[in-house]
Amino acid sequence: MARYDLLLKGGTVIDGQRTPRYTGDIAIADGRIAQMGNVAESEAERVFNANDLIVAPGFIDLHTHFDSQIFWDPYCTMSGWHGVTSVVIGNCGFGFAPVQPEDRERAMLTLERNEAIRATTMAAGMPWDWVTYPEFLDSLERTPKGVNVLSYMGLAPIMTSVMGEQGKGRAATAEEQQKMGALLSEALDAGACGFSAQMLGADSVQRDYDGTPMITDIMAPDDLLFFAEVLREKGRGFVQVLGSDFDLFEKVAEVSGRPVIWNTLEFAADQHGNTYGYWKDMLKWLERCNERGNRIFGHAVTCNIETQFSFEDWNLYDGNPNWRAVTLGSISKRIENMRDKDLRQALIDDFDHKCEKVKAKPDHMAGAYLSSICNTVVAEGKTPAGKELEGYTIGEIAACDNKHPIDTMLDIALSENLETVFQRIPKETDMDIMEEVINAPFTLPGLSDGGAHMKFLTTGRYPTDFIGRLVRDNNLMDLEQAHWRLSGYSAMAAGFTDRGLLREGAPADIVVYDYDELDSLPPERLHDFPADDWRLVQKSKGYRLTIVNGEVTFQDGECTGATPGFLLRHGR
Repeated sequence: MARYDLLLKGGTVIDGQRTPRYTGDIAIADGRIAQMGNVAESEAERVFNANDLIVAPGFIDLHTHFDSQIFWDPYCTMSGWHGVTSVVIGNCGFGFAPVQPEDRERAMLTLERNEAIRATTMAAGMPWDWVTYPEFLDSLERTPKGVNVLSYMGLAPIMTSVMGEQGKGRAATAEEQQKMGALLSEALDAGACGFSAQMLGADSVQRDYDGTPMITDIMAPDDLLFFAEVLREKGRGFVQVLGSDFDLFEKVAEVSGRPVIWNTLEFAADQHGNTYGYWKDMLKWLERCNERGNRIFGHAVTCNIETQFSFEDWNLYDGNPNWRAVTLGSISKRIENMRDKDLRQALIDDFDHKCEKVKAKPDHMAGAYLSSICNTVVAEGKTPAGKELEGYTIGEIAACDNKHPIDTMLDIALSENLETVFQRIPKETDMDIMEEVINAPFTLPGLSDGGAHMKFLTTGRYPTDFIGRLVRDNNLMDLEQAHWRLSGYSAMAAGFTDRGLLREGAPADIVVYDYDELDSLPPERLHDFPADDWRLVQKSKGYRLTIVNGEVTFQDGECTGATPGFLLRHGR
């Protein structure tokens, strides 16, 4: 009788611990790595020839919003297509528990605009068989999963459940703080890895369905520090924060005594158009924090962010009040707003002002995100006239028609009932900057935003992009360190206790891939979500096996249907 379920024979092993690569065998039994060394083929029920292939730990996707999608997509794609074997949900303070039955629709609407996933899709795909956070985790545990899942407790549902919608923008009372602390404590006891919060202020780009900031965006700093004190009392847990209040975030690490993952370290603007300062200053801040004993990691955007959008759904200009004024509401309301002369003139004035700022200071990236409208391409027209414009930039069309770029863009969209697809192509990343950032001591690679903005972005491809573009094509670091950062280091930063590394006794979360072939496939639209919703995706090529807890979930790009994923309470 065979001792092992699966033998990976003769692969190039990169173990996620920065150990130099070597050729060897990995034997798997009962979901774990049973032996690493030289194993006879006769000892395994199944043998996979890994000659000339890389065998490495499955990737850890630290920043996702699969809180709803996991209920109808066990593999959390795109992540599952790109070698990810474990995901962290509940980021940015968002989530669906605790939520009373009468508040479920409001909870889904809250994330509809923010995450660009329709409330009707969430309603059709989620079981809603919970009220409390522990019950939410129980539901996750019952749900078949093709990846492992670790979950933060988002502060937004805690605050809303205790303070109500009217609690936005005010500090909690002492009584409310105690109630919220009890909910966080209950979540940590049930298995949450910590808490998360988005704090982007009144001009937040990720907003509620009615155009107002999210409740955590404008929460009182003392309330955030109160939550940090709960972690100190518990002596465990991790924190994820998004925003630019660096003194406050370091104070969170100091008060809690726990690690903090800060988003987002970027070189231009992140996928939401945010910029938080000069990247060198951010690296120095991270080093100073850690020197002072405050454990803070910077989560970096490491793949190019090419954006496709139509004004039917577009929300990533929401940090600008003039754009919110024309893009909120139903399709008919948006059309009415875009035809309003006063609203349009406000957009034109704002655009001209930002262009002047960028001319005066070329690294003024917040302005550059909007001023890049001139370089936005008409990617897909829906009428004969629109199709003739495909491939041309808004700037080129505006110059030809002797019109302002804002008038040009909106007139094209209006002529096609807002269905025109535009594409924003970013500048090429400076590889010298990228090399310094990804090799910095306290940075983690990413950031996928999986489960969010899926009509616009495909950043879930970041592991494939990191290895293929940054390591193989540009030689920015060796594979040993790349896999440590994508798996071992990332796992440690978010509190995974036994994953991210290849070693005997560890869970068998493994990717096997062809280094030369690894790549992302072209973008495509899939109508594969509940309630006939669609998303923009990029699949991959070059992955031969993805293994989760010892079972193959993908082989040569094809899903096997196996769902061996676990809910990782307390990171294990």
